Amino acid sequence: MSSVPVFAEPEELRDLVLDTEKEPERDYAIIDVRDSDFKGGHIPGAKNVPANQMYDKVGDLVREYADVPIVYFHCALSQVRGPKSARIYCETRNNPETRSNLNIKTDQKVKIIRNGFEGWHAKYRKEEGLIKDYEKKIWEWAIEEQ
Repeated sequence: MSSVPVFAEPEELRDLVLDTEKEPERDYAIIDVRDSDFKGGHIPGAKNVPANQMYDKVGDLVREYADVPIVYFHCALSQVRGPKSARIYCETRNNPETRSNLNIKTDQKVKIIRNGFEGWHAKYRKEEGLIKDYEKKIWEWAIEEQ
């Protein structure tokens, strides 16, 4: 049975992203539930599923990531959208009917990246390979605050 979502420190995911032997969507998955705030940068390998579409797409996500050992969720700060989306995902995956229909047998960890993408950006914006499609201009406000 899937666990309930728990928080993970960004360093845990950073190590996976930088590990050349690990492959997104096989060894781990990242679901970025930001809406328009996805534009301007994201964690490499992240799939954007806006939180307001989670109920419509959760079945597809559970199916797509059925055999992935760990799934990370985040939004901008991982205070509302990320945790709520992770909960919806877990409830759907843990549903006995879903498990039976998809023949889910493996356990899966579901985690929420602490401090979301804003925390990730603050920590890793200067590190090579940790932010994809980065548009510095969009993040100038955040850089000025730090």
